[in-house]
Amino acid sequence: MVEMHLIYRRLKKIVLLFLLVCALGWFFTTYQQVFAGLAVGALCGLFNFWNLVRKMESFGRNVEQGKKTRSLGTLIRFASGVLGVALALTYPQYISVGGTIIGLMIPYVLLLVDRIVFHLKNQ
Repeated sequence: MVEMHLIYRRLKKIVLLFLLVCALGWFFTTYQQVFAGLAVGALCGLFNFWNLVRKMESFGRNVEQGKKTRSLGTLIRFASGVLGVALALTYPQYISVGGTIIGLMIPYVLLLVDRIVFHLKNQ
């Protein structure tokens, strides 16, 4: 599970850099709604990934100890995504719904790219 924490830490740095780019785009372009949506979605996606790492660590401990595990927190991750989209639907003048949905996928796309780069470096 140490590997998962290293992956999460690296992904968190990349997402924070992405959020900085979103902030710059929000300040210096006319696409403020899109950049706000991307930022909200990326934050919800990062929360989802953090929750998944935490639940996987708990799952691993329980398996080692022979205990049963209830779930991996799927309901909380779905609720987080719904919350981000609901926020965008509530304030469409400030946050783009499409940007929020794309932003929800950003951490997972970055995770995929990170794993591909990792395997290419270690071949």
